[in-house]
Amino acid sequence: MFKEYKTIREVVGPLMLVDGVEGVTYNELVEIVGKDGSLRRGKVLEIDKSRAVVQLFENSQGLQMSESRARFLGHAQELAVSRDMLGRVFDGMGNPRDGGEPVLPEKMMDINGEPINPAARDYPNEFIQTGISAIDGLNTLVRGQKLPVFSMSGLPHAELAAQIARQAKVRSGESEFAVVFAAIGITFEESQYFAEEFRHTGAIERTVLFTNLANDPAVERIATPRLALTCAEYLAFDCGMHVLVIMTDMTNYAEALREVSAARREVPGRRGYPGYLYTDLASLYERAGRIRGCKGSITQIPILTMPEDDKTHPIPDLTGYITEGQIILSRDLYKKGINPPIDVLPSLSRLKDKGIGAGKTREDHADTLNQLFAAYARGKESKELSAILGEAALTETDKLYAKFAEAFEKEYLGQGFETDRSIEETLDLGWKLLRILPESELKRIRTQYIEKYLHGKAEE
Repeated sequence: MFKEYKTIREVVGPLMLVDGVEGVTYNELVEIVGKDGSLRRGKVLEIDKSRAVVQLFENSQGLQMSESRARFLGHAQELAVSRDMLGRVFDGMGNPRDGGEPVLPEKMMDINGEPINPAARDYPNEFIQTGISAIDGLNTLVRGQKLPVFSMSGLPHAELAAQIARQAKVRSGESEFAVVFAAIGITFEESQYFAEEFRHTGAIERTVLFTNLANDPAVERIATPRLALTCAEYLAFDCGMHVLVIMTDMTNYAEALREVSAARREVPGRRGYPGYLYTDLASLYERAGRIRGCKGSITQIPILTMPEDDKTHPIPDLTGYITEGQIILSRDLYKKGINPPIDVLPSLSRLKDKGIGAGKTREDHADTLNQLFAAYARGKESKELSAILGEAALTETDKLYAKFAEAFEKEYLGQGFETDRSIEETLDLGWKLLRILPESELKRIRTQYIEKYLHGKAEE
């Protein structure tokens, strides 16, 4: 039975204070019925004895406190989930946005999820192919991993996100693969871009798209990634699918948290963000992983724009701390016309060693990866030296390294947003570029691989 109260005492922005409540719990859903019968939704944010602070999902404008009723529904926000969600577009609250019928639920799930028992977690150790050489070859994504992308304003992270969503696949192919895409606080144009891109390429068939627009209430942004992850948990752990969750842009999510925190008059933490930003982000990112004895898995790629291009800003800083590495986009590479502009040197995938090698990618992967990193770092140094002292100051070897760095950026990194490379193509391209250098410089690769892949391929 629902409990209704006419004791609304205060409304401040998206927050409302209700007095004299009984038996109300944290996160419980609330309906606010206006004088004219209009319905607004919200959830319980805080309880202090008989007082409840309610966070509204809609605008509070025009709400008459004395004439309105607060109805507490007795349960948290839930999402109706079903396999039929694949191929559909929803808004930030889980309502259809594609003109289709609402989903017939196979079950209702709490959007806050259930914690995975740490003892039941399985270690991520299976390669996911994104088709992007800079990720597959050098910062490999592993099934069950959370690997964020740190972008900067004006860089093409939306195109990169769409490319990963289109191209990603599990190589073993023993179970189905799905993508859950959560777009948080994006413009209408971006929303149309993602929907059209997926429809045009046919990727929509295996994608569930949640779009929260910039003009939607800020509070909705807080729910959107949780709805996406709830849908992913159902597909992974109930339907046994490998699910890749892409969330863009987490900066908009953190801004919404800050907005609600300011309305609650909380004491701000670092740079005005709430002190619980770390735990809140962790409650999202930690919903990735694999469970022992379960076929499915959830792999996460959160994408965020670094405010003022600053990677020490709280949002990228805490994200990097919780997650297992980062892919960093570079403004310098973008200016050179290299797309996707992934800066591989500061990028890192902490679990890549578990997802590469014989039986997963190829036996020579680890060695070529180390050699490419070392050669590119030296090549960049040589180019900088040449810019200061002139090319005459470089040794012949340094000139070759500078040539390698140029070719590496142009061919390996600059593959464009339409090219889908298999891991074999990526590795072969790495060997092709390494031929620019003298064989004596390939110190990080075992002799048997040099014989097999450098000479063997050259003879072919």
